[in-house]
Amino acid sequence: MRVAVVGVGLIGGSIGLATRERLGAEVWGFDSSHDALRAAVERGALDRACASLPEALEHAEATFVAVPVGALPDVVAAALAASPADCVVTDVGSTKRAVVEASADPRFVGGHPLAGAESAGVEHARADLFDGATWYLTPTATTQGLLYERLHRLLHTLGARPAAIDPVTHDTVLAAVSHLPHVLANLLVWQAAGALGSPEEPLPATGPSFRDATRVAGASGRIWTDIYLSNADALAVQIGRAIDRLDEVRAALKRGDASWIESWNEQAGADRRRLRDGQLTRDELLELRVSVPNQPGVVARIALALGRAGINISDMALHPAPDMREGVIALWIAGAQSAGRARELIEELGFPVTAL
Repeated sequence: MRVAVVGVGLIGGSIGLATRERLGAEVWGFDSSHDALRAAVERGALDRACASLPEALEHAEATFVAVPVGALPDVVAAALAASPADCVVTDVGSTKRAVVEASADPRFVGGHPLAGAESAGVEHARADLFDGATWYLTPTATTQGLLYERLHRLLHTLGARPAAIDPVTHDTVLAAVSHLPHVLANLLVWQAAGALGSPEEPLPATGPSFRDATRVAGASGRIWTDIYLSNADALAVQIGRAIDRLDEVRAALKRGDASWIESWNEQAGADRRRLRDGQLTRDELLELRVSVPNQPGVVARIALALGRAGINISDMALHPAPDMREGVIALWIAGAQSAGRARELIEELGFPVTAL
C-alpha cells in the first residue's frame, strides 16, 4: 500500500512512522519546507521526499493532509485534483466546518486525531502517538463508502479509535474541550506572570496543579491562531459561558456562600468522573450485519447515527454484492448494551440488521 503525507510535522511525521511500521506501507511525502522533508526521511517517517504535490500523490491509496488549519481548504483541493480516482483523501485539522464545506468530492473524508504533544516538528514524531486516541471522521452524504471503510480500517491499524461526527458538532465540542482550555491556559500564565508586577522578577515556584492546568499554554502561535479564527464563533460562545460561570463563583466568594462553593466543587468532580469514565471501555466486541442498497451516503448515515449516540464502531467491513447494487456492512460494537442500541438506531434508518 502506498500512503501520501502532505505536511510532515509532528502529526504528519507520526502518520508516516506508524503506517510504515504497522501497515508495512510505502510512504511518500511533500512539504513546503525542504528541511522538514529531509528530517522526515532521516527519522524514517518517509520512504521518499517528493519535490511536488502531484509527485507525492502518485499511485497513493490514502492521502493525509497535515498542514495548518488556515491552509487546509486550498491544500485539500489541490490534493484531490492530484490524487488517483480511487484514493481516499483526509486531513487532520482541529476544526472541520470550513474544510468540509469546501469539498463535496466523494473521495474526501474530514478527520481529526485527538493526539499531539507540546513539542511540534517531525523530530518529535512517534509511531505510537495515536495509540488509543479518538480519531474523528466527518463523512457526508457524498462520501464513497468503500473509501470510508479503507480509511476507518487504516486508522485502526495505526492504533486509533475512529468515530464519526458531523462537522458542526465537532467544532462545538472541540471549542469546549480543546480550544477553550488553550485560551484558559494562556490566561493563567499571563495572570501568574503579571501578579509579580515586574517582568524582570523571577516567577515563584508553582505546584503540580498549575503545571497541569497550563501545560498547553503558548502552543505554536502560527498553528493556534488559525485554529482560534477558524472556530471563532463556537469558541466565543464557550468563552462567554466560562465568563458567566466565573462571575457566579466570584459572587459566591464575595457573599461567603460556602454551601454554593462546596456544591459547585462537588459537581465539578462528578462531571470529571463522567468524562473520564466515558472513555473507558473493555467490553466484548459484538458483530452486526447491515443490509444496505449501494447508494451514496449510506455508510455516512449509519456512522453518524451511531456517533451521535456515542456508540463507537470498533471495526467495520463492506461486502458489496457482485452486481454492486446492494451489499452488507459488518460492524463490530463493544458491549451488548451499545450493540443493542446500535441495532435499534440502524433499524430506525430502515436497514435490516442481523446480530451474530
